[in-house]
Amino acid sequence: MRMLVTGAGGMLGRDLVDVLAGHPEHAVTAATRADLDITDPAAVHTAVAGHDVVVNAAAWTDVDGAEQHEAAATAVNGDAVAHLASACATHGVRLLQLSTDYVFPGDATAPYREDAPTAPVNAYGRGKLVGERAVAGLLPDAGYVVRTAWLYGAHGRNFVRTMLDLADRHEFLDVVDDQRGQPTWSYALSRQLVALAEAALAGRAAPGVYHGTCSGETTWYGLARAVFARHGLDPDRIRPTTSARFPRPAARPAYSVLGHGRWAAAGLSPLPDWHDTLVDAFAPAAPPSPWKVA
Repeated sequence: MRMLVTGAGGMLGRDLVDVLAGHPEHAVTAATRADLDITDPAAVHTAVAGHDVVVNAAAWTDVDGAEQHEAAATAVNGDAVAHLASACATHGVRLLQLSTDYVFPGDATAPYREDAPTAPVNAYGRGKLVGERAVAGLLPDAGYVVRTAWLYGAHGRNFVRTMLDLADRHEFLDVVDDQRGQPTWSYALSRQLVALAEAALAGRAAPGVYHGTCSGETTWYGLARAVFARHGLDPDRIRPTTSARFPRPAARPAYSVLGHGRWAAAGLSPLPDWHDTLVDAFAPAAPPSPWKVA
C-alpha cells in the first residue's frame, strides 16, 4: 500500500506515521502542513498522484476559533477536503477523511448510528460536515469518513495532558460532568485507520461512514478522575461542575457517544473500551506532584 498522510505533524498524524513504521510492507508519504497546503488544489492533485490511499489528518482543530472565523475553518475542514476528494477521484485513490462527533446535535440518549441525521451546533461541526458531503459526493465508491471524538495522545495539546499539567499546580480541579463522550487514544485510532485502509484495498470494507471512537462512555469529570487514578493521584481532587460554569464561544454537544455498527461488516472489531486504552497510553510512573497520594 502506498499511503499519503496529510497533517503528519499533528497529534493523530504523528501517531499514524509511527504505526505505519511497523508495517514495512507499506510505503508512506508523511506530509506536514509545511509540506502540503491542502487548500491549494494544484498542490493537492500533485501530492495525491502515485498513492493508493490518502488519510487526511490535516484539520482546523480550534473549535472556539472556528466560531469566530468560520469561513477560514471551513476552507480547511470542508473546501480542502473537496480538493482531496477530487484529486483522489482523478487518480483512482481511496480517501480516509477524519471527521467529528460535532456533526451531531448532541441531544440523543443512545449512541448515534453512522446514518443518524446530522445537525451541527457550532461552526466547527458545520465545516466538518461540508467535508463529509464532499467525500460522499465526489467519491461514492472510494471515500471513507471516520468520525472520532475526545481525542488525546502523546503529541500536542489535549484534555488528558492538561489534567496532568494542572495536577502539579492545583489541589482541586472543577471539571464538567454534563457532557458525555468516548475518550479515544490517537494511537489506537491510528491502528484502526491502517486496518481500515488495508480492508478497503482488499475490497472487504465498503465506502461510507465509520465511527472511530473507543467503546464505553463517560463524562469529562469521569475521565479526569480516571486519569488521576491511573497516575497515583487522588481522584477526589476532581470535583464535578456544569458547562455553564465555563462558557465558551462555541456550543458543545451534551451527548457525543457514537455507535460502532459498521466495523463488523468490514471484518474489523471496534476500538477497545476507553478504560483499557487509557492504561495503554501512559507509563505507570506519574510526574512529581505536591498532591500525590502516598
